[in-house]
Amino acid sequence: MKDNYEINNYTYDMDRCIGCKGCVWVDHIYMPNVRFGVKCPSNAYKLFDAYAAMGREKIGLALLSGDLDYSPSLLDVIYMCQLCGACDAGCKRNLDLEPLAALESLRVKCVRDGQGPLPAHKKVAKNIAEKGNRYGAPAQNRLEWMTDDLRISQSADVVYFPGCAASYVEKEISQATAKILNRANINFVTLEKNDHCCGHPLVSVGLVDDAKEVAQKNIQALAKTGAKTILTSCAECYKTWMVDYPKLFSKSYEEMDYEVLHLVELVSNLINDGALSLTKGLEMRATYHDPCHLGRQGEPWTEWDGTRGRYGILTPKKSYRRGTNGVYQAPRDILAKTPGLDVVEMPRMRENAFCCGAGGGVSDAYPDFAMWSAAERLSEVQSVAAEAVVSACPYCKKIFRDASEENKMNIKVFDISEIILASL
Repeated sequence: MKDNYEINNYTYDMDRCIGCKGCVWVDHIYMPNVRFGVKCPSNAYKLFDAYAAMGREKIGLALLSGDLDYSPSLLDVIYMCQLCGACDAGCKRNLDLEPLAALESLRVKCVRDGQGPLPAHKKVAKNIAEKGNRYGAPAQNRLEWMTDDLRISQSADVVYFPGCAASYVEKEISQATAKILNRANINFVTLEKNDHCCGHPLVSVGLVDDAKEVAQKNIQALAKTGAKTILTSCAECYKTWMVDYPKLFSKSYEEMDYEVLHLVELVSNLINDGALSLTKGLEMRATYHDPCHLGRQGEPWTEWDGTRGRYGILTPKKSYRRGTNGVYQAPRDILAKTPGLDVVEMPRMRENAFCCGAGGGVSDAYPDFAMWSAAERLSEVQSVAAEAVVSACPYCKKIFRDASEENKMNIKVFDISEIILASL
């Protein structure tokens, strides 16, 4: 089986980086101003090119050649990154290289060489192994979000997979999602006692062998329900089932025996079909934040196994994930059809969106950097005079809420599931 996380698969990509900084800057044809012209959080935070994809790729080559040894500062460069994919979308506008895959594989190399992940990441991994969730909370409390007023079927074609955050921390998201499904008369089940972390925290820090075990268990648990559709309200879980699981098993998403849907995709279709109506007015000026794992990383994984010949020509042709075909329009359509809601766009949006800061293990190992990233994004919310920011991922909601409170920004923060339920 091909190892999609073997770093030597990406030496061509790392070597051909020309340092154009398309991984750092929003392309000039999309950039409305210089203030919000940068899309790489770690480069903007550290102001040093080692902390951009272009620098990390050269460092990766030096590590492979033996010209550079492991050190604490080297691990900082490798792990102080949300793996948000902004660099990948930017690079593929010009060169069709794979900077994100190279950065992910660089972390895998750290783990296989016994150097990674960082202590904070090991704690999260231990929590997942022992408690089935990233927080280390009691496994038996995972289903406490399910209140008596929710109708959950004994069997159905849809499995709702809330994820760790919406099960333990942001319970209002899982509860709102279930109520929306009830209002739409959609039967659904959960994985009940087999509900478990999706494993994304493991993938993101290089623990792919552990992640593969988690993926296998979750896929088997889904199969036992007889359902073919996995529904999530978490962008991170969405990307994990859509991209990471097939990538771990060297398959294309189309080969997996399930379909993944995010709540926004389902609700947008229901509204278009007349099966759900948003009728209650919400008088508010709001902007939508594209979660990295739903937007530019939300494209299905397409497995490629071939050869690279002269001039870098690939045989057979490779299908690239360019970050432009993620889930962008569905949430915007929902918000546009919410009565009373005045929706405005931020300068950095869709595949150019600035990361909330919570991903890639950063919130665990570098909380100050994560909060800085969130505050930077919230300053963009303020720049368009929005009083609220709406996203479609519990991790975005939590860090935005924390950053707003810490910086006294007085910005309201909502998950889109809450907006949908409030307008029903």
